[in-house]
Amino acid sequence: MLGPSPMEFLALRTGSGSLHQQHAGTAHRIAFVALAAFCLTPWASPALALALGAGLALTLGNPFPERTAKASRTLLQACVVGLGFGMPLAAVASAGAAGIGFTVAGIAATLAAGTLLGRWLRVERTTSVLITAGTSICGGSAIAAVGPAIGAGAEAMSVSLATVFVLNAVALYVFPAVGHLLHLSQEQFAVWAAVAIHDTSSVVGAAAAYGEEALRGATVLKLARALWIVPLTLGAAALFRRAPGSPGEAAARAGIPWFIGLFLLAAGARTLLPAGAVPVLDGAARLSRRGLVLTLFLVGAGLSRATLRAVGFRPMLQGALLWAVVSVSALLAVLTLMPAA
Repeated sequence: MLGPSPMEFLALRTGSGSLHQQHAGTAHRIAFVALAAFCLTPWASPALALALGAGLALTLGNPFPERTAKASRTLLQACVVGLGFGMPLAAVASAGAAGIGFTVAGIAATLAAGTLLGRWLRVERTTSVLITAGTSICGGSAIAAVGPAIGAGAEAMSVSLATVFVLNAVALYVFPAVGHLLHLSQEQFAVWAAVAIHDTSSVVGAAAAYGEEALRGATVLKLARALWIVPLTLGAAALFRRAPGSPGEAAARAGIPWFIGLFLLAAGARTLLPAGAVPVLDGAARLSRRGLVLTLFLVGAGLSRATLRAVGFRPMLQGALLWAVVSVSALLAVLTLMPAA
């Protein structure tokens, strides 16, 4: 195991966990539960759920920081698997084939650009590598895997996680707005979001807000992108000269996103089960989409003022510039190579 998840690490590092839990009153806890319940209703959108979670965390605080950090990770994985019940294997293969080239090219370009930006801005080397890893692959999950592989300290982990977290939250609001402004098709938006947004939670959140077809395509491509955590972690360990059998090798093994296999099994079940099972499978997929909204509320609730203070100017500038380069380049590539029908 990698130990604490990205948001659990931030909660422990900033000291926001037990302090809030000890002082949160009954009304505070009731407010949290009520907002979480609201996020399960049809009136809550992904963007609204994230805003509600962040608003509560930055005002009253999160009364259950460590629990929500664990719950958000588990719920996200379960919901992604559940989405597979609504996607036949043929649709998964089609969506993956449509954007795999963008994914590979995007990862390579991001790693190169992030390295150059880190040197130009004179960002501390370990922090720069972590920010680049989080932007190129899978946000906080990539940082949590690569960090032990390169022997990153607590400060570098905190700064890089906070940087990616803030930019990831911004993406959930910016991407659907830009997509509608430019009249991107569902397929175009799916590829753009999967390549340019950091974490899986915001990829599926933004895609769900854009449309059903966008959600299907973005989910598949994002999961394909997440598989690159393993070679990236091993490569980073080699770059920092971590010996075989060191924590870097263990981090690579632990970083394998095993739930992707369950997603494929769910898609296989959709393909192989008789037609009479389709309503049940569709119901599981709908429930998973609603669970993703709750996941974004829990992600937003993981934000804190201490998290924001952990972000330094140079790391944030590197993360923002790198993200801007990746987003604009990916958008131009999508518009050029995938003209709307």
